[in-house]
Amino acid sequence: METGAIPIENCPGGFDLYLTLESGQSYLWRREDGQMYAGEGTDTPSGDDHGLWYSTVVDGDVIRVRRRGASEAGATGGVLEWEATSDREATIRRLLRLEDDLEAIVDSMPDDPLLEKAYDAYRGLRLVEDPPFGTLISFICSAQMRVGRIHDMVSTLARTYGDAVELDGETYHAFPRPDQLAAATESELRDLGLGYRAPYVVRTAEMVASGEARPEAARDLEYEDAREYLTRFVGVGDKVADCILLFALGFDEAVPLDTWIKTAVADYYPDCDRGNYAETSRAIRERFGGEYAGYAQTYVFHYLRTGQ
Repeated sequence: METGAIPIENCPGGFDLYLTLESGQSYLWRREDGQMYAGEGTDTPSGDDHGLWYSTVVDGDVIRVRRRGASEAGATGGVLEWEATSDREATIRRLLRLEDDLEAIVDSMPDDPLLEKAYDAYRGLRLVEDPPFGTLISFICSAQMRVGRIHDMVSTLARTYGDAVELDGETYHAFPRPDQLAAATESELRDLGLGYRAPYVVRTAEMVASGEARPEAARDLEYEDAREYLTRFVGVGDKVADCILLFALGFDEAVPLDTWIKTAVADYYPDCDRGNYAETSRAIRERFGGEYAGYAQTYVFHYLRTGQ
């Protein structure tokens, strides 16, 4: 087992592990106490500063991270401890985007009262870069679901179809590969609680497993072309495509128009409502600053969702 520690003071703009992993952008991590997203819809601390481990499996390796010694210094103090089945520090830095200059990104955001309130409330929240296939399936499952229920659903898929991996006497489960999920039946997935999403998941997994389409291929396209490309997957509309672009493929300008961002448009930016997804998306991206509009979206989403 490999271990290490990353000083939070070396992460420009700070880092909050709980906010980053429990802000509704990732469903591929697990928390050791089984209470991930248990405080859904509130700003109740998760116990991050008490050293709870979060885990995920990437390319067959278990990765565990926890933040220690941050209670007095907030988002800029303490260290991020990690352990893994191989040296995965570079992977952790990429998954949690620890190299992003968060301070500069926030400084580049427009002067806007809502953005300022959201940032002040949730300093240290970073975007993630999750594996594309797991993100694709997670957000297909997200339709009309609370974040806690989405996380439970994705975890069930991993336990049922994913490879089991051992670390320090504990068993973890990888998110299923496309071929593993493509072998599932619609009936099986319905029994696991996926409901009408079951055929979408099976067909999308078949598309990726056969090489008919790959979410990673969107990386090479211009933003709106990339969004259109992802909508070829069954169960993926514009909003889900934007989530995949933002949380897995590095399109920091993407702004998923979910319920909370539509609320923000209605209540704070009514001039951005252009009557359709594409034009409203362009308008709110511009209002949120363009290049890092997805960062602004993530802060606003979590701020409104937690009832601040």
